Amino acid sequence: MLEENLSPLAAGAVPAAARSQDWDEVQAFCRTVYMPYRVRPLERGSRPDATMIPARIGRVTMTRFSYGTGIHLDRFDPSAGNILALTTLRGALRHQTGAAPAQTGAGESFVVDCSRAEYWLDGDADHMQLNLTIPHEVMEETARRWFGFTPDDRLWCARVKFGGPGSAWPALLDYAVRTVAGAGAGQGALPGAAALSRHLEEILCLELLRQWAGAAGLRLEAGAREAAPGYVRRAEEILEAEARAAPVIGEVARRVGVSARTLSGGFRRFRGLSPREFLAERRLEGFRADLLAGAGESVTEVAAGWGFVNLGALAGRYRERYGEAPSHTLARALRRI
Repeated sequence: MLEENLSPLAAGAVPAAARSQDWDEVQAFCRTVYMPYRVRPLERGSRPDATMIPARIGRVTMTRFSYGTGIHLDRFDPSAGNILALTTLRGALRHQTGAAPAQTGAGESFVVDCSRAEYWLDGDADHMQLNLTIPHEVMEETARRWFGFTPDDRLWCARVKFGGPGSAWPALLDYAVRTVAGAGAGQGALPGAAALSRHLEEILCLELLRQWAGAAGLRLEAGAREAAPGYVRRAEEILEAEARAAPVIGEVARRVGVSARTLSGGFRRFRGLSPREFLAERRLEGFRADLLAGAGESVTEVAAGWGFVNLGALAGRYRERYGEAPSHTLARALRRI
């Protein structure tokens, strides 16, 4: 169903301008619409016969894409900050997960946050994809609007297969592509249709969050900010604003008018983590933001600004979350300055 219905993005003849047999041209396209990563053909010396058709939906990029040859992809750049939702139209892909690789066939999808989790995939020679590239912050914004909080790494680090023929996700993609085609977007953004773009972006991101969380065994509704007591929300504001100074949890509890035990219980119930874990996440995010901004001559200097003293433990946590060493992030940022 899906490939037949996704014209012009997914079915029918491909315009000559959207085809390429040049590796450099194909990789330049991929760096633009996805992120930098490494490509290796499964058959040595093979040339691509790529299909490359993009369309913009708000801040989301939709692509009908294939390499036209078997490939292995890895080393996705976490600093690009992008989430990939990959739906197979034909052929098959094998995706890295936390356990055995997951294979997706026609109508099946896979999602990975490349800013949070390491990832590789293999694609057979006949693969054809309908892919979404979504900035991580767009998904965070959507989660806050609909569920009232920002999910933690239990969601963002989950690399999961979802959807399938007859499920809601391919039906939504079908609707989105028909809408794009009907608006005459072709290979660009939806013309003169800002409201329509926002509508499509919102429903795609919301449904992806639901599908992702379900496949990861999480219930986003259980962590809704509206359901959390005021003392939890006030404590979050304090911990976020003062993360660099690493406030003592007991003092935060006193400031919001509850005991440390009550504060911890509230976080566990409504956020699924302890106040200390919440603070640790905010500090790690702040540390990374400073590295990306080149706010220091060395990792040690930046870490000291956030009160980190155990650089070995910090580097391990950082690599586990962002897929690279802190020194690599800082070096890349300093080269840009």
